Order: sequence, then C-alpha cells, then structure tokens
Amino acid sequence: MSTSTPPPPPPGRRRWGITLDSLTVPNFRLFTISNVIAMTATWMQRIAQGWLVLQLTDSVAAVGVTVAMQFTPMLLFGLLGGVVVDRYSKRMLLLITQSAASVLSLTLAVLTLSGVVEVWQVWVIAFVLGLVTVIDNPTRQVFVNEMVGPQFLRNAITVNSSAFQLGGLVGPAVSGLLIVAVGAGWSFAINGIACLVTVLALLLLDTTALHRKPPTPRSKGQLREGLRYVVATPTILWPLVMMSFLSVFALNMPVLLVAFAGDVFAAGAGGYGLFNSLVAVGALVGALASTRRVTIRLRTVIFCGGVWALIQASLGLMPTQLAFGLVLVASGIANQFFFMACNPLVQLSSNVLIRGRVMSVYVLVLLGGQALGSPLMGWLIEHYGAHTGMMVSGLVPATAAITIAIVLARRHQLTWDWRAGRPGRWRIRRR
Repeated sequence: MSTSTPPPPPPGRRRWGITLDSLTVPNFRLFTISNVIAMTATWMQRIAQGWLVLQLTDSVAAVGVTVAMQFTPMLLFGLLGGVVVDRYSKRMLLLITQSAASVLSLTLAVLTLSGVVEVWQVWVIAFVLGLVTVIDNPTRQVFVNEMVGPQFLRNAITVNSSAFQLGGLVGPAVSGLLIVAVGAGWSFAINGIACLVTVLALLLLDTTALHRKPPTPRSKGQLREGLRYVVATPTILWPLVMMSFLSVFALNMPVLLVAFAGDVFAAGAGGYGLFNSLVAVGALVGALASTRRVTIRLRTVIFCGGVWALIQASLGLMPTQLAFGLVLVASGIANQFFFMACNPLVQLSSNVLIRGRVMSVYVLVLLGGQALGSPLMGWLIEHYGAHTGMMVSGLVPATAAITIAIVLARRHQLTWDWRAGRPGRWRIRRR
C-alpha cells in the first residue's frame, strides 16, 4: 500500500499569511465555523458534567467514573468503529452521530433543569454518548481529508485542532459562569443546540466538491488488516505507544483540575472553568504555532510528549494559584506541540483506503486510555492527594518517553522523518 501525501509546500517554514490556507476551501470553512461553535459547547458540557457529579456525590473518584463511562465504549468497540467509517459515507455518519448527541445533551439538560437528575443518569447518558463517539470521532478525522483533499490536509488537521482549542478557551469560562449563575443544566442545553448547528452545516455542504473515495467493501479480516498495518508501520506504532501513556495518565485534566479547584485552591466552579480555559489558551497558542511546521519527525513526537509530561508533573509542585495557572498555559502549549506532530504523522503514514481503521486505533488509544486512567487518577487523588496525583500523571509518561527514545535510538529508528511532498525515509546514523 502506498502512502497518500500532500504536494509540497513552499520550502522552509510557512509564512504566517498562509497558515490558514485550508480555510480557502468553502466546505471546510463552513465546517470549521460550525466546529468552533460545537467545540465551545462540548467544552461547556464537559465542565458542567464534572462539576455536577462532584456536587451530587462530593467525590473526585465519581468524577473519574463519569469520564470513564464516556470513554469506555471506545475501549470496547473502537476498532469496529473504524471498519464502519471505511465502509459508509462520512457525511451521513456525522449527520446521524450529531443528531444523536443533540438528543442526549437535551435529555440531560431537562433532567438537570427540572431538579431530578441523579448521578446514575449522568453515567448512563455519558456511556451512550461514548457509543456515539465510537463512530463520530474517527469519522471527523477522515472527513477532513474528504473536504480539503491531499493538498491542504496537513494544514486542515492543524486548523481543526485549533478550532477544538478555541472552543476549549471559551467553553470552560462560559460554563463556569453559568454554573455559578444558573446551574449546570443550561450548558447541556446549549450543547444540544450546537450539535444541531453542526447538522445544519453538514446539510449545507457542497457534496459535489468532496474528495470522496470508494467505500471499502466487506471482507473477512478487516480488523486484523488494520492492526497489522499499525504494528508494521513505525511512524504509526511508536506515536501510539507514546500517546497511550499520555492518555492514561496526563489526559485526565477534568479529574485533576476539579480536585485542585475544589480542595487545593478552593476556587469553586468559576476557578475550575478558569483552569481549563488556561490550558486551552496555551493549547491554542501551540496549535497556531504548529501550523508553520512543514517537517514531521518521529523523534519530535517522542520529545514533545516527554516535555509535556514533565511540565505536567511540575504542576504538582506549584505553591500558588498564580504559578499553577502559568504552568497550565505552558502545559497546553506542550500538549498541542505533541498532538500537532502525532496526529498528522499517523494520518500521513497510512494509506487512504485503510485510514479509517488506522484512525480508529488512534482514537481508541486516545479515548480508551482516558477510560482506564480517569478512575485510576480519581482513586489516587482521594487516597494520596491532588499534588501526588498531578506529579504521577506527568512522571509516568515522562519515563515512558525516555524509554521509547532509548529503544528507538538503539534500533536506529529515532531519526525517521516525513516532509510534505516526498515519502518518509529512515535517516540512519551508524555508531
């Protein structure tokens, strides 16, 4: 199978004027506008959901269970989701998943605003929403390719992440204010309406301009084929190994930050929203800065993952709320430098005919790891405190990054790199 790569960009770094060149595609521009709205509302629901469970149970571990319920379906069925994505229309799948997400969010809003919500209901809705994510998340990853084609794919991936982080900047702050003023229910209602905005945007897309590929026909062994492809491709396998440690330990900020906002700094719902917004500020800066990168190296992925982990570990040592907030921004920047190297390298290292299955493995590791890690971190915080939990969340993946780097260096694989417009290659330096 040959790897599909975009044509070459101008040599050197991108000029700032063309860092958003994928937005010249009308379909992607419309989708991005709706995506900013949707991601803002999604972040609002995440913050409100975590704080609602904390209010109902007075338990950080229960918040961890909530996150686990939402991500467990990906752990169980994520690989099957990739097969579905490869077989059916991406636009049709997104219309179905966004409609279902709207119904679920509006149901949770009604339960909360009527004052009858119980924690088991939040868990059930989170689990069903996780089932929707099994299809929705890998579909979104691959649908970007259909909207912009290979020419703008690298930049579109970055813009897509920037939209997510812009939502993460605005959503938590707005949700925190809403929780203090009128309670969590309105955040759920807004997310339900935002999902319908995405449905409308999908209906308005010019389908004749999509870069569609023929659906993959049914055949035996498609799951095994996808897994074999991942294992046999170093630029897919090793980024996923690194991300598995980060997703289990470092990507549990809802659990960690709710503990720091509630127990360490006594900052309340407003502080919880502010902490999440500070992470998003850094992430947005990191995502936008990453648009200038035209070379993707395997060693960059491992290095950025290790730096992010060390910064996160240092959060457990911050003595004041101001210092904690500043390091949160740095953590967000490092977070995006990792993902803006990891995601494109995985996508661009995979053949377009199998990309849905490859990205389902990517999403499985990303979200499934959080399903495993969230209750673990919640238990750790309740027994050993928020500071210990935060330090462990960074030190374990930092150790993993060092170990992976040593293994790759011994195998002479650490210098593999990809540059837009030419196939990736091994640059081996013998000792």
